[in-house]
Amino acid sequence: MNSSENRIIRKIYRSQDIENIEEKIKMLGDAKLDPVMFINIRLITSLVVFIAVLYISKMGYILAPFIALGYYYLYYFVLIQLPLKNRIRRLDNEALHFFEILTLTLESGRNLEKSLEVTISNVNSELSNEFKRVLFEMKFGRSLIETLEDMKKRMPSETINNILLNITQTDVFGNSILETMYNQVDFLREKQILEIKGQINKIPNKVSIVSVIFVVPLILVLILGPFVINFLG
Repeated sequence: MNSSENRIIRKIYRSQDIENIEEKIKMLGDAKLDPVMFINIRLITSLVVFIAVLYISKMGYILAPFIALGYYYLYYFVLIQLPLKNRIRRLDNEALHFFEILTLTLESGRNLEKSLEVTISNVNSELSNEFKRVLFEMKFGRSLIETLEDMKKRMPSETINNILLNITQTDVFGNSILETMYNQVDFLREKQILEIKGQINKIPNKVSIVSVIFVVPLILVLILGPFVINFLG
């Protein structure tokens, strides 16, 4: 961000809003979005949409503000919110398998760093890549706690952040890392079971909606069809 762009953006946006966008973009992982570019493009394209609607539509002076505002928030939703939700879902789905392998590796007597090395070499996932970055940073002299704290800033998943918090607390207070991981794996299994039960409980509602939309009109057609034909005849 150069100084001129910084001054312009800070006149339009609050510092808190800018920092929030920067944090969200970090949580996207390998996203190539630049915060300044994102803010500039969103603002400029929203103005373009406003002007286009203003000139194209006869009711543009009424519609333009609403359409431009809708586009403004839709731009953020499509490029930030939606990818974040998808990433949270992927990370949560990968968590149980990754931490189960990590726990099994810890059971063999290795320390946490060695166990992470073995785990990421055998698990190919987005979560594994994040821990690979942790080990890479540790090779340059950073501590495990520092790298895990940075990893938490890149994690949009509260579930994984809670696990990272427990790992760092275990390292600080000298508790058993293996016992901590047993508890975390049990928590992930229970969470997965509850999510599956929740999906199962939604099935009757989905079936009811499908019935109302497709089955009920078909029954009405079959019942009322002969009367309509006779009436028209």
